[in-house]
Amino acid sequence: MLKTSILGRISGIVTGLARDRRGVSAVEFALLAPVMIGLYFGCAEIAIGVGTDRKVSLISAALANLTAQATTISTADMTNILDASSAIISPYDATKLKMTVTCISINASKVATVKWSVTRGGTAATGTITIPSALAVANSTLILSQASYAYTPTVGYTISGTLTLSDQMYMSPRISPPTYGTTTCT
Repeated sequence: MLKTSILGRISGIVTGLARDRRGVSAVEFALLAPVMIGLYFGCAEIAIGVGTDRKVSLISAALANLTAQATTISTADMTNILDASSAIISPYDATKLKMTVTCISINASKVATVKWSVTRGGTAATGTITIPSALAVANSTLILSQASYAYTPTVGYTISGTLTLSDQMYMSPRISPPTYGTTTCT
């Protein structure tokens, strides 16, 4: 009899716990919260990365556009062009930005040669350079602008490390091939 009443009591407690639904929400929240938090931070990180990549493309376009408008560029003018272009990366760290502007002369044999190249944080181009065949027009000039940014994700750094976001743009001079300092681009 005593065993039956103890077993009946235990059975009643277990049955009562099985029917009790008060903690289900807390358990569901505990299981889903890490997934939802991860999705939130992942989406935020992707949005920041895409925004930064877009700014790098805008910098490349600004470098080419500002350089292509000039006929003569002094050292102070080039500093202004680089400063104006690097301001686009704001509010991100401009010290992680590399920019290069190169003036390319294409001869009658469609060989592209660097006439002058100016850089901030990057590597200046020299000698002959390979350009897309569609742009190799005999006896012409091109402005090549290149921008790259060392992007370090805040949340996903341990997974991906630092990513290099880069873009380049070719543009024809608008008026005449620009002269930089004493070097002409023809």
